Amino acid sequence: MASRLALALGLCAGALANVPWNPAKAADAENGKRIAERWCASCHLVSPGQTRASAAVPSFEEIARRADVTEAGLSAFLANPHPRMPDMSLTRTEINNLIKYLQSLR
Repeated sequence: MASRLALALGLCAGALANVPWNPAKAADAENGKRIAERWCASCHLVSPGQTRASAAVPSFEEIARRADVTEAGLSAFLANPHPRMPDMSLTRTEINNLIKYLQSLR
């Protein structure tokens, strides 16, 4: 019985090892929107209903549509503080949620 269980667990683990995991696909766009509204809306236009933002920075929709903006690039950018942006100290989950929200604006 134990050998059957070990075999079944081994097969499942082997099957799962071949499935690519994409954290942004597992993320929550609604939570990402809330994060954007909290941290980013003072400068960026983050959602269609927002009426005020800085003209000097791109909207989230503009960022989402850029061909040169990648998931990996956004993740690295959001994980490191930048002089022109506040140090938000986002968790990996929050970063993935924010990326998922940006992707939803495409």
